[in-house]
Amino acid sequence: MESTGVYWIALFQILETRGFEVKLVNAHHVKTLPGRKTDILDCQWLQQLHSYGLLSGSFRPEDQICVLRSYIRHRDSLIKSACVHIQRMQKALTQMNVQLHKVVSDITGITGMAIIRAIAAGERDPQILAAKKHYRAKRSEAEIAAALNGDYRSEHVFVLQQELQLYDVYQTQIAACDRQIQECLAQFSDKVNLNESPLPQPKHLRHKPQGNEPAFDLRTHLYRISGVDFTGIDGLGILTVQTIISEVGLDPARFPSVKHFTSWLGLCPCNRITGGKIKSSKTRLVLNPATNAFRMAAQTAGKSNSLPWVLFIVVYVLAWVHPKLSLLLLIS
Repeated sequence: MESTGVYWIALFQILETRGFEVKLVNAHHVKTLPGRKTDILDCQWLQQLHSYGLLSGSFRPEDQICVLRSYIRHRDSLIKSACVHIQRMQKALTQMNVQLHKVVSDITGITGMAIIRAIAAGERDPQILAAKKHYRAKRSEAEIAAALNGDYRSEHVFVLQQELQLYDVYQTQIAACDRQIQECLAQFSDKVNLNESPLPQPKHLRHKPQGNEPAFDLRTHLYRISGVDFTGIDGLGILTVQTIISEVGLDPARFPSVKHFTSWLGLCPCNRITGGKIKSSKTRLVLNPATNAFRMAAQTAGKSNSLPWVLFIVVYVLAWVHPKLSLLLLIS
């Protein structure tokens, strides 16, 4: 069949559960093949190309990873939707000339949310609002109170109240999604015995989740199902490792070589050679969350003094495809 969007997923999953070997083919590969293709005989044309061995299946992880990937992608969508309401709250504060963002680093932190909730509840006294700051806040109450001396018009406060309620709704949905992710991870088989090989201590001890990290112990789950503490590599955070595992899976043998893996990620140069001269070597445009995760990790590792970002990508890729070679590279 030829399908766009997500129409193919239902049929793909049903046939796969019934024991069929289903192949997901890139439409670009079919488009470049010459032939008498019509919309009416499209399925017959695809079957004919497949019988000739001209169609190769695209990578799709195993079903258990696909379930985890669906939850994580939905969680990412919820976070992006919540960010929209944060921006609208910031806009409402700016329209009221409340310069909260200049005295707190994050308006969704403890100090920022306490002040915003007090404004939404009807409080207007800058001194009382400033007294709600966290004890670890760097700015003094006088500085915060000076930034909160604004024009609290009713229409802007109404917008702030509604955006705050919508933000809380998304936070509730994100927490529910985290519980589903935790249950999904608990169903994975163990690659390592935590009693015999306990999880190493993190480089930086944190007392609470950072950023958009879930409230449960995600690092232990990722170590248990993969057998490797990937967060020990510079640039790889917990959420980055979660994204990579949910997109790539836990079976590195699905990629025949490092070249296949980097080509699938779109991180290798796409050389366009004409007459023996390279006209272009830009990478292909690939919409892959794993690719973005690798690039963010490489950028983070590049800022550190321990491992260059190019070497980081090479070592991480080899750790999946050729563990012994990656170990030798790290030792050298």
